[in-house]
Order: sequence, then C-alpha cells, then structure tokens
Amino acid sequence: MKIIIVGATGTMGTHLASTLEKEHDLVRVASQGGDFQVDITSPKEIEKFFEAVGSFDALISTAGPTYVGPWSKLTDKEFRQGVEGKMMGQINLVLIGQKYINPKGSFTLITGALTEEPQINFANASAANGAVEGFVRAAAIELQNGIRINAVSPTVIENSPQYFPYFPGEIPTTMKQLEFMFRKSVFGAGTGHIIKS
Repeated sequence: MKIIIVGATGTMGTHLASTLEKEHDLVRVASQGGDFQVDITSPKEIEKFFEAVGSFDALISTAGPTYVGPWSKLTDKEFRQGVEGKMMGQINLVLIGQKYINPKGSFTLITGALTEEPQINFANASAANGAVEGFVRAAAIELQNGIRINAVSPTVIENSPQYFPYFPGEIPTTMKQLEFMFRKSVFGAGTGHIIKS
C-alpha cells in the first residue's frame, strides 16, 4: 500500500514510519524534514502536496499544532492555533485528499483523551479534538467509493515523558499500543470510529 504519514518526523510519526516502512510504500510529510514539507494550516500547500504525490491508499495524520498554556493567557489568537492546526489542518487533509485517494482507501486522524478528560493548560487541544471527532463521525457517512475514516485517541504516550506531569494518574499509551490503534484503523474494516487505548 502507498501510505502517507503526516507528522512523520514527530514522536508518533517516527515510530509508525519505522514499523510500516517494512511492509508498505511510505510518503513522509512534515513541517520540517520528511519527503515533503507541508504547512497543514495552508489549504494551498495541502493541495500542492496532493497534486505532487498523486493517488494513494491511506493517509495517517499524527500532526496538529495546538496552544498549550494557562487559561489566563488563552485569547482568540492562541485559540486559533488549534483551530487552524489540529482542527482545520486535519479536516483539510480529508476534504482535499478525498480527490486523490484510491477507492476503498482510508484516512486516520489524531485526537486524544483530552476530548473527554480535559487537563489544565489544554483547553485548546480539548476543543480541537472534539471538533475533529465530530467531523470523523459525520464524514464517515458521506465519503464515497468505500473510503473509510477514523480517529486514534490515545492518552499521553510513553515516549513523551515531558507531558507526564500534565496528566496525573494517567497510564501512558505504549508505542506498541499506539501502533496497533493505527493498524486497526488503516487495515481494519471500521469507519467513523474513535479508537482509544
């Protein structure tokens, strides 16, 4: 399969790429590094990327910038980091990518446990996650040609210990768990699902 990984140089993307490259033809996308450099907050850059890469079988997104910081500093400007990044960036990967994906292909977006279990300093991410999950459920009933869409929703991941203090009492999602959550979405039959650890 030809699989696009958006966010391929991040913690999650790097791990997924290292496991999937043994079995599939990967296209690595990131804001810096990778095979293609794409700013997912720009629909024009997304369109240009898809025109260059051509048809594909699956797209995995582990990308989505949000604002992390205290509520007292959360303004319209900060909030739009998550709206334009994690929310619209991922939504546009689907809205534009649906013109290029092969029949019976799949999209897998990233959300997180913050949707249902908010933590201090992460209001922006919680809101963006919720919007993406709503989009996934709605898109699943309208995408054509057997195209599927799901979201993977881990809690804090084991390879990001810098975030552990923000998630008191949470058992981290292991990298193996994360890998198989994405495998379930890409290679399974389900659509419109929020896959949790």
